[in-house]
Amino acid sequence: MKKIGVFLVFLIAFSCVSVKNPDIIVVNKSPTKKQETSRPKLVIGIVVDQMRYDYLTRFYSKYGNGGFKRLMNNGFNFKNNHYNYVPTYTGPGHASVFTGATPKTHAIIGNNWYDKYEDKYVYCTGDKNVLPVGTLNKAGLMSPHRMKTTTLGDENRLFTQFKGKTIGISIKDRGAILPAGHSANAAYWFHGAKEGAFVSSSYYMTDLPQWVKDFNQSNTAESYLKEWNTLYPIESYTESGVDKNDFETGFKDQNFFPYNLNELKNLEKPFDIIKATPYGNSLVTDFAIEVVKNEALGKDEYTDVLTVSFSSTDYVGHNFGVNSKEVEDTYIRLDKDIERFLNYIDTEIGNENYTLFLTSDHGAIDVPSYLKTKQIPAGYTDKSKIRKKLDLFLKTKYTATGLIKKISNNQVFLDKEIIDLNKLNKAEIEEVIVDEIITYNTIYKAYGSKTLQTTNFTTGLEYLVQNGFNQKYSGDVVFVYNPNYISYNKTGSTHGSGFNYDTHVPLLFYGNGIQKGETFNKTEITSIVPTISALLGVSFPNGSSDKVLSEALKN
Repeated sequence: MKKIGVFLVFLIAFSCVSVKNPDIIVVNKSPTKKQETSRPKLVIGIVVDQMRYDYLTRFYSKYGNGGFKRLMNNGFNFKNNHYNYVPTYTGPGHASVFTGATPKTHAIIGNNWYDKYEDKYVYCTGDKNVLPVGTLNKAGLMSPHRMKTTTLGDENRLFTQFKGKTIGISIKDRGAILPAGHSANAAYWFHGAKEGAFVSSSYYMTDLPQWVKDFNQSNTAESYLKEWNTLYPIESYTESGVDKNDFETGFKDQNFFPYNLNELKNLEKPFDIIKATPYGNSLVTDFAIEVVKNEALGKDEYTDVLTVSFSSTDYVGHNFGVNSKEVEDTYIRLDKDIERFLNYIDTEIGNENYTLFLTSDHGAIDVPSYLKTKQIPAGYTDKSKIRKKLDLFLKTKYTATGLIKKISNNQVFLDKEIIDLNKLNKAEIEEVIVDEIITYNTIYKAYGSKTLQTTNFTTGLEYLVQNGFNQKYSGDVVFVYNPNYISYNKTGSTHGSGFNYDTHVPLLFYGNGIQKGETFNKTEITSIVPTISALLGVSFPNGSSDKVLSEALKN
């Protein structure tokens, strides 16, 4: 009896410890109905192309309460969220957000790049093995075949036995295709030119659904060929520079408000001008609402995934620059479109039935010619001059021509056949190029492929360059321009670097399973889909980071 009593005391003590000990997990054998149905019916991933983090704070006073502010104040705001690789371009950005991986793994190393196996330049979603759907134009020759890893949408499709839908939409093809992934039900992008229609490819379907045809025939796109003026009085736009200045490209040499789009449009491609105005975002919002409605997203027990990329912010930024009135007005109007979309989702699906995240594919630099007027170090570089200077140097040193085959996305591709023919050492040439190019005035850093493959960098630009370096597809030498130096026009903004103006982007989580809060702890873009995957209880994409942003999740 004494032994039995001691044993009972031990059991009681053990049960008490196991409840209090966080390292011991108690598993319910019979999950409750509430646990079974807690998964959101719809996950919405929003990417705002070229959105710097400070657009949330700089234009905050101009936003209403139902768009960005709603997500910031009622969701979880990661204020120090960064891209963890270079180059910070649209294709790699969208791929990285939805795969949870960097170009080192998913292989989308640029928007366009030199493919050393095909010996030609390739486009990140270009695919001549498919047919256009909804158009006869080559704009429909697209698929995700160059992306090597799975996305959130792919894993959710697998988890739900392909009962949960995945659909991607954007103005840009790469903004629709790469987020949706390989097994998506559909991806739709806007083909402007003379058609002004959302199109797809035979990778997804043989014909557009009738509702898409109806939308394309509704003259919705044509309705946006109208005047673009500031939504509020322009004198109230105190968060941006003067309207008339020398740092913007504009339309037909006009770079100030108002813009009559019907008069400024290119007659050969009249609908393209919509892309470069806030109305392109409004058009995507219109189409997103139709997708939810006609595809019955979020209407059954199987979670659906909708990816929405607002691309017009990028076109406006490239055209007018970070500090322009046009950028400010575009974000004020996008705030209204996001509010309109959220209100529709609330009504159609229910506020408690969806989870949403909002981020960007990259930031953007202030126009260097503007920065120089403010005595901030900045400037421009010429890629062709760098190439000529390197060619001459190598010819002099090795008495061999053609050692460099291509320079693409700040990567030097060597010609291995010529190197072998001249019995030269490739690793030595890489280091010789690094030692030479680092002496050029506009070059800040340079690395050979051997260094990037044999050294484990964990901080700084080296870490970002290494994460953007794909052993199979990248070049033999990678170089980085000086801070605030770009190879671009003297007007308008661009992106691509590993500096904060390009890497620091918003990250907002909102909705089912997300708690209210904020943090200044540094986070990386590759943590988004592991977090959503954890919320859904599905497998992480096969190349993704394993970092879950648990502070954003309830319970």
